[in-house]
Amino acid sequence: MAGPPTGALLLQGLWDHVRPGQEDALRSPHLAACFALLTHVLLCAPFLAMDALGLVCQRVRSWRIDPAPPLQEWSECFSRILYRYVTVVLPVTALHNAVRSPDLPEEAPSCRRLLVEVAACLLLFDALFFAWHYCMHRVPWLYRSIHRLHHQRHSPFALAAQDTGTVEFLSQLLLALGSVQVVGCHPLSELAFHLLNTWLAVEDHCGYRLPWAADRLLPCLGGAPHHQIHHRVKSRNYAPYFTHWDHLFGTYQA
Repeated sequence: MAGPPTGALLLQGLWDHVRPGQEDALRSPHLAACFALLTHVLLCAPFLAMDALGLVCQRVRSWRIDPAPPLQEWSECFSRILYRYVTVVLPVTALHNAVRSPDLPEEAPSCRRLLVEVAACLLLFDALFFAWHYCMHRVPWLYRSIHRLHHQRHSPFALAAQDTGTVEFLSQLLLALGSVQVVGCHPLSELAFHLLNTWLAVEDHCGYRLPWAADRLLPCLGGAPHHQIHHRVKSRNYAPYFTHWDHLFGTYQA
């Protein structure tokens, strides 16, 4: 009799390794928030290094869509994001973990289930955020009171993906958590979605047109050039990741 597929064995081994830490995070009021902040900062670090390298390397500078921001902007942005994590992410994740069971399933999801659940979460989050983002731009008082802070610069950079006001920061967190609940993800799929969601947001704001960027591999993604246009024009390219909603609503601009 044939044994389990190699992919299933790899996922089970990964889940056996990750599950104890996940259970500890669910029992802790602060570990999940700390992990989320650390993930965001680590994913942004390569782009900070590229900004520094661009000072002496023409090839790296050629990938930059707009000039790199000064280091002071990175520092000020990090201070604002840290404040949002303390005042928004920490209490919300503590409440979220308090109402869910810390006991996780022993079995990992199949490869197919993991891929389907992560894709479904990304598509759902993309649709929900498109609608919310569209409203924030089309309703003047929503833009002034909630979204204007995120548009304080025409040329975003990686760390600025989470540089928003309190209400918008909270809304993005709730949309991500809500997408997971609606799809009914396995905890490993949930973790993969949050990691991929953070990476795509960072890449969208990085300000680089990289040869290996996700949007060059998958044409259905907008990537940094797509979002850079949004920060310049504001009335185009509302979807965070995929381009189909902007095509459907006539708000796409290449």
